Amino acid sequence: MKSIIVYYSYTGNTKKVAQDLKEILTEKGEIDSIELSSIDEAKSFLGQCRRAFFKKRAQIAPVNLDLSKYDLICLGTPVWAFKPAPAMNTYLDKCSGVEGKEIILFTTYGSGRGNEQCLNYMQGILAKKGATNFRRFSVQQGEVNNKESVLSEIKSAIS
Repeated sequence: MKSIIVYYSYTGNTKKVAQDLKEILTEKGEIDSIELSSIDEAKSFLGQCRRAFFKKRAQIAPVNLDLSKYDLICLGTPVWAFKPAPAMNTYLDKCSGVEGKEIILFTTYGSGRGNEQCLNYMQGILAKKGATNFRRFSVQQGEVNNKESVLSEIKSAIS
């Protein structure tokens, strides 16, 4: 099985979860990983949240947007103001090749109030592009360093 993990991480929380996911998926086959980088990122966390709330997009560094060669596509983002980070919004808009693919969506979040909204938003965009098989998991920022808890969340989503 060939898999890819595409994620954006501002503080390192989502990156840590992506690395744990990669560790598990490596046992199942070949895996690629892309960390999105925003070129026009807001300077403050509050500015980032404001952009996310209004579903703004970001300029991202050039990355692979064609996902057709992957069997499993994993997309991760922090939840900001009930939405994905702007860099992930841009990637979701521009990516292709998701038709009929297995998708794992994952988030890291603080309070959790907007977590489901964020996942639903991401799933909606990908469903319009033809993705049909979704699995999801989330990790609260206070649990990111609890590897057992994170691995449990991941295993529940992928089994």
